[in-house]
Amino acid sequence: MRVALIVPVKSFAIAKGRLANALSEDARAVLAKECATRVVSAGKDWPTYVVCDDDDVAEWAKDCNAIVVRCSEPGIDAAVRAGRQQALCDGIEHVVISHGDLPLVQRFDHLVFANTITLVPDRHHNGTNVIAMPTSSPFDTAYGPDSYTRHVARAQSLGLAHRTIEDDELALDLDTADDLAELHARRDVQKGAAT
Repeated sequence: MRVALIVPVKSFAIAKGRLANALSEDARAVLAKECATRVVSAGKDWPTYVVCDDDDVAEWAKDCNAIVVRCSEPGIDAAVRAGRQQALCDGIEHVVISHGDLPLVQRFDHLVFANTITLVPDRHHNGTNVIAMPTSSPFDTAYGPDSYTRHVARAQSLGLAHRTIEDDELALDLDTADDLAELHARRDVQKGAAT
């Protein structure tokens, strides 16, 4: 089965606006780029599609050996559609769609099951940080508040095989200052365990 990673990425210059009270604009841009680089690296040897509308992001993606898919239509759902369409045209059978702000991600291969949609919720069971699915599935994403609940309901309504995987590393995304504090706390625990 040919598998690929799809990562929609916003401009690093405007990324992580909700962290404005916790980090400077430059620090937010650095953090966004570091997280996205880690996400792309977690795809290992899979083809990786970075969907963007920003020249700096496109250059970064090329430096990461990713395939750049341009999408000028706003919203993550439109970006995912564009990435899936390109992957389908390239003969990819299964895609893993990941947010670009997962600071602890190490791998995605454990999420791929033939003919199955795999959902990885965020740590609050509100958003959906990662979705693995057949590229040609009739399932369409519905990101935004409560997306995890919507994604489960959508898969059920279509009668599609689906599963949820709880993954502590993939469940942490960086949307708020609380998420940033959680990241620092987890890193402190890891450092303590290593000494």
